This record gives sequence, structure tokens and C-alpha cells, in this order.
Amino acid sequence: MNDEPGSTGGPAHRSWWDRLGHMFSGEPRNREELVEELRAAQANGLLSNDTLTMVEGALKVTELSVDDVMVPRAQIVMISAESPLDDILAAVVESGHSRFPVHGEDKDEILGILLAKDLLKYFGDGEHFDIRAILRPAVLIPESMRLNVLLAEFRLSRNHMALVVDEYGGVAGLITIEDVLEQIVGEIDDEHDDEEEPTLMHAQPGGDWLVSALTPIADFNEQTGSSYSDEEFDTIGGMVTSEFGHLPEAGEEIVVGDYLFHVTEADDRRVQQFRVSQKPAQD
Repeated sequence: MNDEPGSTGGPAHRSWWDRLGHMFSGEPRNREELVEELRAAQANGLLSNDTLTMVEGALKVTELSVDDVMVPRAQIVMISAESPLDDILAAVVESGHSRFPVHGEDKDEILGILLAKDLLKYFGDGEHFDIRAILRPAVLIPESMRLNVLLAEFRLSRNHMALVVDEYGGVAGLITIEDVLEQIVGEIDDEHDDEEEPTLMHAQPGGDWLVSALTPIADFNEQTGSSYSDEEFDTIGGMVTSEFGHLPEAGEEIVVGDYLFHVTEADDRRVQQFRVSQKPAQD
């Protein structure tokens, strides 16, 4: 007779012990709990905010499909294979893109992908231009493909762009490797993106201002009518920090000239923002 109980060593028994141990271990049991653990780690200073954002983005990519982030058909800059070289060059310069789908008789007949750099050989030699001879193969993918699967394919094939087709075989949109990576790391600007100047000063009700520490002193003077010197410091943050004589923390305040500067945002390296108001009247 076997003294070892046959029912205690099977998979079901081990699974029960695994589940019991899991309950006491405090380890996350699903994605939601994992995200909560990561956010708690960030709140405790174990992860930076940027790292947390990227990890959450990487998890999100596994849930999104191509049609969630693709550029829709109406916004795609396509080039007709019958277009003359001058028209193609104009489209390339105006759009600022580096890759263009090239179509035949209609926009659902994709012949290939044109790389803007491949046009360089035809400068001054338009007579021998043949767009079909320089086209790269087009990658066609379904709308339902998961972004993490597409990213893996982009890495393996070294392609940077894919055309998205619908259930009828028509072009529904376009997606690039940059579109996928932006879901992980956030917006990626390049030299062709319109760069908006950040607003450094925000007027508040009652006459106060919220002022970024990076605001140039000359701009602050122009907005408020003050006359602070910018010979020694370029920014409001540099000037006010010098007046403190130390790196101030949020909540500290100081009067400089005609204004009271109250620190509203600061980290362990620099001041980030002030609330600025007129100096209180002296009795």
C-alpha cells in the first residue's frame, strides 16, 4: 500500500496552493492591479513620471488595434503614378513627409511607396524620370491588427509605413511606426511639425499672473509694465531665485520691486512657476 496520498500532489492541489500563496503575496493578479502597483511606485518615488507613462503606454498598445490610431484615408497625401515630376516635387515639399503611397487609376490601386530621397537622382534630369522604377513595395495590413503585432512586424521587416485596408480591400488609412511609438512615449515632433510657442504668462482674475520661471524678464516687463533689469539674469526664475539666496520650495514668497512672487511649483532642481501679484500696500 502506498503511504503517500495520491490526491495531494496533483495539478489541482498545486494550483490551490499557488492561488493561496498568491493571495498572501500581494502580487498583482491582473493588468488593472499591475497598473495600480506601478502608479503607487511612482507616487513613492521609485519610478519617474515619464517611465510610468511609457510602461502604461506599452500595456495600452496590446489593447489597441490599427484602426484606433491610423491616419484616415481622407488625410493621406497620395501621389498618382501619372503625375509629372514637378507636381510630385511640389507635393513632397508642401507636405514635408518622407514617404508617399503611389496609386494607379484610383486610390485603391496602390502601386508602391515613394521615398522622397529617391527623387534626388532626377534633379536636372526629368526626362528619364520613371516613378514606377523607384517605388518600394507597399505593406498592406487589416484594420483589426493589434498595434503590438504591427510593431513587431515593423521591426522585423524594417518598414516604417503600412497601408490599412478594409474588409472590401479598399484603402482605409495609413499608419507609420511613429504612430505606434507615440502610443508608448507620447507625441513625437519632428522638424516639419508646427511648433507652437508655449504661453509662459497667464493673467488671473483680480490682476494676478501665473508666470513660468522660464519667462524672459523682457517679456515680463512688457506684459506688466515693470522695469526689471535683464543684464544679470535672462529669466524671471533666475532673478527671483537670486533674491531668495537659496532654491525656494513651493509656498515660499518674496517681494522683488513692485511685485510679490509666490512659488507655486518647484522641484529639487529649480523653481517652475510663480503666482505674481502687486506688492501689498504699506501702512
